[in-house]
Amino acid sequence: MTLAFPNPSRSFDETRNAVRFMGHDGMFQIRFFVEVGVLTKSHVAKREAGALEAKCLSAFDELRTSIYDVAREAYSHDRRDSYTLTRRGFLLGGSLC
Repeated sequence: MTLAFPNPSRSFDETRNAVRFMGHDGMFQIRFFVEVGVLTKSHVAKREAGALEAKCLSAFDELRTSIYDVAREAYSHDRRDSYTLTRRGFLLGGSLC
C-alpha cells in the first residue's frame, strides 16, 4: 500500500512546537509533525504565543499538498510510525521555502 491522507484533520502540538497530522498505510496509522520553523518565516511569529497556533494551522492548510509530498518522500525511505518534518527536509525536496 501507499501512504494516504484521508483525514484532513491537523492540530497544533504545543509541546513539540509543531503541527500534527496523520497518514495511513493500509491499516497502519503514521504520525507526522511539521516543525513551526517550516510554517513560519519570521522569528517574530514564533514569539507570538497566542497567534502562533492560528498562523501555523493556516500555513499548514495553504501548504498541505507540499507537506504531504514531503511526508510521502520521508516515509518512502524509512517506514516508521512517527516522523518530524523539518525545514531541511523541505529545502532538500524543493517543495517549500
